[in-house]
Amino acid sequence: MNQLSTSPRTRIPVTSRGHRTRERLLRAAESVFAERGFDQSSIAEIAGRAEAALGTFYVYFPDKKSVFIELVDELGKKLRRELAESTAGLTDRLEIERAGFLAFFQFASVHRGLYRIVRQAEFVDEPTFRRYYVELARGYVAGLEAAMDAGQIRRLDAEALAYSLMGMADFLGMRFVLWVQDGDDVERVLESAVSFMHHGLALAVQLPARRPANVSAKPRKPARKGKR
Repeated sequence: MNQLSTSPRTRIPVTSRGHRTRERLLRAAESVFAERGFDQSSIAEIAGRAEAALGTFYVYFPDKKSVFIELVDELGKKLRRELAESTAGLTDRLEIERAGFLAFFQFASVHRGLYRIVRQAEFVDEPTFRRYYVELARGYVAGLEAAMDAGQIRRLDAEALAYSLMGMADFLGMRFVLWVQDGDDVERVLESAVSFMHHGLALAVQLPARRPANVSAKPRKPARKGKR
């Protein structure tokens, strides 16, 4: 059973102005946590970067941990929504994978603190860390199972496959989006990833040529003459 977060509940605003203020606080928290890490960040710094009074922070979030948990959950929801929108209308599984990988790279490019924030979650609040990946994998598994049922991909353990593909996207994004270097080409990397999904690692197995039906596998030895 998944553990529940122990952080106090946050307040959901009822006015558009409240929503805007809360959004500013979340975006400020995203930049502060990405730059300084959870332990070195302060509520005062988050409020100041959001151009909000310190008391305003406590209107929406009871403590630093609660805003951190809300931020991780919100980033996960945003990512899942963008992945869904990027693949809407596609039916071919490899096309879906290509569009999904590209959407993830674009999301990581915009939310450059995503990696550091999510990885900190393992130590700040492990249930939140797990929830981020479990919810991401849930939709992935469903899509892969549908593709298997349609005969588009081999039938494998859908959850194991989902986490394998998520891991590939995660490390490719880290290397070619966050650690980008001169000469890097995301499209080339994307095509390599899709080709890997399609063909795998093994070289094509070459079967031995079939012999004509009337040709014996081994030449017959000449018959031995019997003794007279």
